[in-house]
Amino acid sequence: MAKISPTEDVSAGRSGRVRRLSSSMAEINVVPLVDVMLVLLIIFMVTAPMLQTGIDVNLPVSRRAVAIGDERVFVTVPLAYRQNRTVRLGDEPVRLDMLAERMRQVMDGRADREVFLRGDGGIQLQELMEVWDQLKDAGVEKVGMVAKLPGER
Repeated sequence: MAKISPTEDVSAGRSGRVRRLSSSMAEINVVPLVDVMLVLLIIFMVTAPMLQTGIDVNLPVSRRAVAIGDERVFVTVPLAYRQNRTVRLGDEPVRLDMLAERMRQVMDGRADREVFLRGDGGIQLQELMEVWDQLKDAGVEKVGMVAKLPGER
């Protein structure tokens, strides 16, 4: 944009000076903005998979296992359950004595009161039944056992 410079100053007492008016550029340069946003997007895409953590559970193998597609509530009984009596409700560790109360909170307002129980292959059936009883005490109507197919990882 061109600068405007009149030859005379219209204000009194300042004759002889030249008044300059400059208009600033009102357009945003979008190219550097897009470059920065793409770099940030790439950084987040690379780091997001690294932030996901979980626990390894060696599920028992069943020939008739079925894949689960919907968003469900999972309770996982890891092999360390024998030492610390802690299960996982989704990704959250919960002590067994607090499991019933925590399940009531999760099931509040849900139409389907079903939970999928995953137990490590080294867990004994009695230990799974202890967790199962806590789930039933919490008002869970259906408890499903999760297994994997023989060739599945």
